[in-house]
Amino acid sequence: MSEKPFAPSSERNSLPILEVIRREFERASTVLEIGSGTGQHAVCFGNALNHLDWQTSELVENHAGIQAWLDEAGLPNVSKPIELDVMTADVSPQEYDAVFSANTAHIMSYEAVVKMFSLVSKALREDGVFCLYGPFRQGDEFNTQSNADFDRSLRERNPEMGIRDIEALDKLGESSGMVRERLYAMPANNCLAVWRKRTAGVSDDDT
Repeated sequence: MSEKPFAPSSERNSLPILEVIRREFERASTVLEIGSGTGQHAVCFGNALNHLDWQTSELVENHAGIQAWLDEAGLPNVSKPIELDVMTADVSPQEYDAVFSANTAHIMSYEAVVKMFSLVSKALREDGVFCLYGPFRQGDEFNTQSNADFDRSLRERNPEMGIRDIEALDKLGESSGMVRERLYAMPANNCLAVWRKRTAGVSDDDT
């Protein structure tokens, strides 16, 4: 068995995220996680939310670490990771009730973020939910100096990375048929944004 990777941030943020997705995924039964990382979130959420079938995904080089967590947990509702690179991946249309991703948008290129929103929209059934956790800017402003410093360090490492504007993500959502319903403030100066895929033929003006 491979040694389990460990991310301290995942350990810290799992319970706060769980409290949000417990509500947001209440009516869901199938979830795709984009970028499962170490696998810690999948184990925590799959264990607590056993009504969900949780599909992990990652770049293939991270599969062994995720599988080590899944093997130890032995959860029947959490599936072994599938290979998924948002730049090249395809998914079956309307296969999932919900999509979850954490700490991915700021380490992707913006082009990859665009691809991710398109992929999410294709994967979601009508009225499905997309929950994205991480740091965001609002109104071209960082919510803390630490996030401004983090953004600078990301861009120094790779100019294509960086903390995204929530308004820009909303536009990507709208162009993919999704509208943001909520934005939760989370610990460590992060947020969790929730978009819902519109039902075909229903506009914001419909009552």
